[in-house]
Amino acid sequence: MRVQQIATGLWRWTGLHPAWTPADGGPDGWEQEVGCYFYEGPGSIVLFDPLVPMEDRDRFLEALDRDVERAAGSVLILLTVEAHRRSAAELVERYAATVGEVPADVELVLDRWDERAYWISEHSALVLGDVVISRGPELEIPRSWVGEEHYLEVIEGLLPLLELPIQRVLVTHGEPVLENGRAALAAALRS
Repeated sequence: MRVQQIATGLWRWTGLHPAWTPADGGPDGWEQEVGCYFYEGPGSIVLFDPLVPMEDRDRFLEALDRDVERAAGSVLILLTVEAHRRSAAELVERYAATVGEVPADVELVLDRWDERAYWISEHSALVLGDVVISRGPELEIPRSWVGEEHYLEVIEGLLPLLELPIQRVLVTHGEPVLENGRAALAAALRS
């Protein structure tokens, strides 16, 4: 598990996906380590695509328990992709969390192709699931994931996101882009 503070009230943690196999890797695949995000807004903690890291379960849950108790607000879980439901049921039970309820300080900005993207304006952050990933320092739209027959449709569907003043692009596969996110997304959409 890796934990990274992105900004005040905005964190990223990683976990090893328990369903991953070596066959999932490779140039068109995905890494076993996946990213999840914690956002503390006014009145709620929002967990994006949460995965309780089995490799560091106790330490993770102790830290999250402290944060939830300190914040004294509701816990909300937002999924970018249904397949990212991962630890949602466990966290719903533990914190009486709600899945899919979007708080006022987070905006659902994309809901297509079984993919949702969220905008956290306080942090100029765009949260994405599988439709945009990073490999190395650059973002990409993974052709093999979205399908060649849908690739141009996906590009066109993502273009309106460039109207947002994106500083950060928070992806679940690969490293997030923490500066000049709009430019990084624009470059991926031109590729």
